[in-house]
Amino acid sequence: MALTSGTVFLLVAVVLGLLLLGVLFTFVPVMLWISALAAGVRVSIFTLIGMRLRRVIPSRVINPLIKAHKAGLGVTTNQLESHYLAGGNVDRVVNALIAAHRANIELSFERAAAIDLAGRDVLEAVQMSVNPKVIETPFIAGVAMDGIEVKAKARITVRANIDRLVGGAGEDTIVARVGEGIVSTIGSSDNHKKVLENPDMISQTVLSKGLDAGTAFEILSIDIADVDIGKNIGAELQTEQAEADKKIAQAKAEERRAMAVAQEQEMKARVQEMRAKVVESEATVPLAMAEALRDGNIGVMDYMNIQNISADTDMRDSFGKLSGGKKDENKDE
Repeated sequence: MALTSGTVFLLVAVVLGLLLLGVLFTFVPVMLWISALAAGVRVSIFTLIGMRLRRVIPSRVINPLIKAHKAGLGVTTNQLESHYLAGGNVDRVVNALIAAHRANIELSFERAAAIDLAGRDVLEAVQMSVNPKVIETPFIAGVAMDGIEVKAKARITVRANIDRLVGGAGEDTIVARVGEGIVSTIGSSDNHKKVLENPDMISQTVLSKGLDAGTAFEILSIDIADVDIGKNIGAELQTEQAEADKKIAQAKAEERRAMAVAQEQEMKARVQEMRAKVVESEATVPLAMAEALRDGNIGVMDYMNIQNISADTDMRDSFGKLSGGKKDENKDE
């Protein structure tokens, strides 16, 4: 059966209409617009089209807008869209505003958006304002004045300070300041026993210093969870000092010994030098006697008498050495 021109035109018109409707429903979120109208949020279809043109995902703005409207918040589409274009998390900001509204916490959209754009979790901050967070520190060691090391672990209960979230320091600063306070408190104690008897002294002293200044938190309490005894640092330092003094004394003694050895060698050298002078002086005696013989100052008989006396002296020395050796042998026996 042949199709007439009117039938062909009708089929083409139907296909084009379906294509146009598909493109329309794809480009324009009609279902989202209907959901907004059903929730009582007045958003024109042209606003949604404008979001598409501005590369904004409409569901990322309209769904949070519906939640805010149901919660009774006066948030506009422009505010949410501008925050989305700035790179913020619109859904998280709206959830934070709803949580703050339910908890009677004053939080404006501009403040919440600024906190979110600063990189902080604004919803977690609001939840922490309602339900404080406990931060547990590691064991922090301090040394009392008596030289005993004391280790303490603290639990810090903090609440988020929304007004200081932008530009305020984080948890690491709180832990560092509390650790510094614990170390200074233990170090100012006269005896480690006082710290063990009254661990609350640490928490009271640290809490009174206002350590949350300039941070994004408000410290509610500091509780000492555990206290332990560490090393005897004072004794170790004294031992190391004594060891160092010992090495210094040994070095000085070695220096004196070396000087004594050097002086001894020097004296031996001087003795050898004096002996050389004696030998040199003794060598001049025969020369002097020969000169005296030539000059006639002494005679031949005088010279012979001198030789006899010298031989007699040598003989007596020999006898003396022999008798001395026998006495030594008798002593050994």
